[in-house]
Amino acid sequence: MKPAQTPAPKKLFAAVATAIALAGMSFSTPLQAGAKPEKEDLKFGFIKLTDMAPLAVAAEKGFFEEEGLFVQLEAQANWKVVMDRVVNGELDGSHMLAPAPLAAGVGFGTKADIEVPFSMGFNGNAITVSNDIWKQMKANVPAEGGKPVHPIKADYLKPVVDKYKTEGKPFNMAMTFPAGSHNIKLRYWLAAGGINPGYYSPPQDISGQIGADAMLSVTPPPQMPATLESGTIFGYCVGEPWNQQAVFKGIGVPVITDEELWKDTPEKVFGVTKAWAEKYPNTYLAVTKALIRAAIWLDAENNKNRKEAIEMLSQKQYVGADVEVLAASMNGTFEYEKGDKRSLPDFNTFFRHGASYPSYSSAIWYLTQLRRWGMINEYKPDNWYLETAKKVYRPDIYLAAAKELVAEGKAKAEDFPADTGIKPSQNFFIDKIPFDANKPNDYLAKFPIGLKGKQTVSGGKVVD
Repeated sequence: MKPAQTPAPKKLFAAVATAIALAGMSFSTPLQAGAKPEKEDLKFGFIKLTDMAPLAVAAEKGFFEEEGLFVQLEAQANWKVVMDRVVNGELDGSHMLAPAPLAAGVGFGTKADIEVPFSMGFNGNAITVSNDIWKQMKANVPAEGGKPVHPIKADYLKPVVDKYKTEGKPFNMAMTFPAGSHNIKLRYWLAAGGINPGYYSPPQDISGQIGADAMLSVTPPPQMPATLESGTIFGYCVGEPWNQQAVFKGIGVPVITDEELWKDTPEKVFGVTKAWAEKYPNTYLAVTKALIRAAIWLDAENNKNRKEAIEMLSQKQYVGADVEVLAASMNGTFEYEKGDKRSLPDFNTFFRHGASYPSYSSAIWYLTQLRRWGMINEYKPDNWYLETAKKVYRPDIYLAAAKELVAEGKAKAEDFPADTGIKPSQNFFIDKIPFDANKPNDYLAKFPIGLKGKQTVSGGKVVD
């Protein structure tokens, strides 16, 4: 029986109005509740990672179809292909790295206007090192009860990197995409331990290795374990299941998850071009509604649906990893060293704690990190960060979708964020440097390693 329709409580209506006001914009084409999608047949892209789950769930559980959409999901080779195919219209939208649409908006890499109405979730990544590097690191890591004390900082890796540097050997590590969350999180962890991950100087130098102690390069997610095993790299940052795969294969040790690096880290988003959003506003809303329903389903009643979700993702057309490997992280546990399995109930969070909400604060944090490493190679005033975030992240679309779902009896208003503004100062980071989204330049000034103030990267070095 179809749930009876109930009016959305006032706080959700107020949140929608607030988000639209904050965005400083109105819908270019008025959205109509329950209106027929302008485009019904859609093709969305994804990379084979567990955090693509909302897309798979929305397709498999019929949420897309119930919103009048017929969606084809197609795995993509790498994150650059994802961005290129969305921009040129081959894909209607895609699973994307959270900072990638922001980087595209400021012209780092692909220049494009991308909008984000939905966050694919929090956390879900780790940093893994080879067995040999772990053996060298482990001597520096404090232990308790015979097990390493977590979180494991990059301070314990620094003597190993310094040794390689002294011997004239490059210390090679991998991430998935320059304008990506894995790159930024790996850089954050390394720098917090006194290891310089290097700077960018676009458009002349986009290697990201200027002044680097550790050399970071791109490897597609599914290829990470094999590249580590070959000895080409000594460590990497990637999403699941490719860290747990290293444990199962016995070739590496995840040393820290992004939940330990920064609690409730926004990781992937769903993105479409601005032109697509303006052309198909009702379709845009319908897609967002289906994805929100999928996120709710994934986290419902203490993850009761995770077993079904894991079996779904294990299929070749989605992630294609063994059920056992997927379950190692998606069921609220995480295995570090072989046999060292620990409880991490929020390692994969899709809806609770506002995980699916496209927050301006999260967007501003990623913009500070693009600035920190020279991807934005010029000073920007504080107000620029929020203005730029508003052009990309669309909480107004998200909340309009939420309002419809509540009115249709498919969601509860209390599950959605009542406060849709900038979050208060956060201090959930491994280096204990508090982040205030209202003061991005003050935040950048606190880092010992990274660009600050009017600094730029020119001629292969940082200049004031």
